[in-house]
Amino acid sequence: MGSVPGMARRHWLLTALLGAGLVLRVLTQVAYRPALIYIDSLKYLYSTGGADPVGYWGLLKPLLWAGNLDLVAAVQHVLGLAMAVTLYVVLVRRGSPRWLAALAVAPVLLDGYQLQMEQTVMPDVMFEALLVAGVAVLTWHERPRPWLVAAGGLILGASATVRQVGEVLIVPALAYVLVAAAGWGGRLRQAGVVAVAFVLPILGYMTVSAALTGHFWLSYAGGDELYGRLVLATGCGHMPLPAGERLLCPSRAAAAHFGVDGLDHNPYSPLWVYKHSDTPPPGMTSAQVVSDFNHRLLSGDPVGVALAVGRSALTLFSLDRSNSPGDTPVSRWQFQRGYPFYPETLYSSKVTPVVVERIGQQFGGGNPTVLRPLASFLRAYQLDGGYTPGPLLAFAALAGLAGSLAVVRRRLAPTDLAAAQVCLLLFTSGVAVLLASDVFEFSWRYQLPALVTLPPAAALAVSLVLGRLSGRQAVAAVPSAAADDGMQPADTKPGAGHDDHGGDGDQDRNRHQDGRVLDERSPDGGARDDGRQRAETAAEPLGPAAGREPGQHSREGTGQVRG
Repeated sequence: MGSVPGMARRHWLLTALLGAGLVLRVLTQVAYRPALIYIDSLKYLYSTGGADPVGYWGLLKPLLWAGNLDLVAAVQHVLGLAMAVTLYVVLVRRGSPRWLAALAVAPVLLDGYQLQMEQTVMPDVMFEALLVAGVAVLTWHERPRPWLVAAGGLILGASATVRQVGEVLIVPALAYVLVAAAGWGGRLRQAGVVAVAFVLPILGYMTVSAALTGHFWLSYAGGDELYGRLVLATGCGHMPLPAGERLLCPSRAAAAHFGVDGLDHNPYSPLWVYKHSDTPPPGMTSAQVVSDFNHRLLSGDPVGVALAVGRSALTLFSLDRSNSPGDTPVSRWQFQRGYPFYPETLYSSKVTPVVVERIGQQFGGGNPTVLRPLASFLRAYQLDGGYTPGPLLAFAALAGLAGSLAVVRRRLAPTDLAAAQVCLLLFTSGVAVLLASDVFEFSWRYQLPALVTLPPAAALAVSLVLGRLSGRQAVAAVPSAAADDGMQPADTKPGAGHDDHGGDGDQDRNRHQDGRVLDERSPDGGARDDGRQRAETAAEPLGPAAGREPGQHSREGTGQVRG
């Protein structure tokens, strides 16, 4: 490992961006005290639960025990910086130029909406951190090792106990090990390992829930969370409904007034009025009636629902941060010149000055205060361009898709294949989480995982193109700078030339023989040209003459860190 000043010079762009991100976080912490309190913050602070998983307690409760609300915000800001560094290391290890890797993590460092969420007592930052940590562990080696696969699965599974949408991460995790592991036997074993590891924290959470509440569940939102989306997407007034379900169908004007979030959570919405009216038909519960109502809407207009979800998904790529009719107001996730309160009856809870004062006294941090000059600066920064532009995210999504599709190419160098596999994991993780959230409702809060998935995926895709244009395959030496700072690709370290996943892939290793590469991924198991001119074949002797042990292979391009 090199010295800290030396590493800072070699990774100067990341250092500059980290410095800017740190300054913005310090300003945010000083501007708003104590930490920002949102409506949902109350259920995490007071352990009242609610419909959502409460795995966030695992971070929140120890911090409040050791410190106060200021410490909670500070740790979440540190997690923001740590996510950027982790993603940067992952990208550099997979061959991205240092300048490109730094630019890819700039959104999580500088985005004003990310800063605002880190200052808020909410589980979103913890969810992002678990997602990034799981990806980093799974992809630490080019070929996933069983213990890393298990650890990555546990971390990604734990994310579902923080935000239930994390359940969908099992899909990208399985997709990654199925394309990255060696041999079909190894792939199936690795898939089994990651699946079991993923489920364990969820089952543990549900077991504890059963012991404490008597209900074996991760959450108990049921069909309530789909109600608002379906009502606005389908126009239930034109559908044949049983008389008992008519109460659940508001007029179009009323539905537009409430919006998706209000229909789901406002105590005056038709859903909540019905649930508290105790008027379900004989033999049915209110939950069963709501479920049947939702099913009728979905089956009556599935195209309308799909189009509504698609429109929400495309909103991420809009030029500005604006609201479409029915969306959750974006102002909730924007810095305000004063301390933000929520006195209106949106949920059953209200956030008033009295409530925040009581929270500050109970958990530490004092009364709500705002340093107006800093708050005004942060608001102007966030609203006037201090966020990740939608067109940039659109490019990142398209590039991530293209890079992910590269895993099916047959003539791809091993290092490029490893980069494409990580791109696949990042891209599919982002798409899965974003789409799963949009199914229920669109909120700019739910778009934050895009910052830690789509730009890094795009960086790997662009790296593949840059590598081909620059003739990367002709370079085999490891730059001393990369070797010194420990960020070189994983398999260039001592001993990494051997199979890095135990006995899973003896039949699938790449070996040099007679100056050619044998890749058992080819159907005939024979020699296969990887589609690149191998200048090092002529320039570097193989075997003992090159200072290698007999049989040790030299992986093409693994040692190059550009930047």
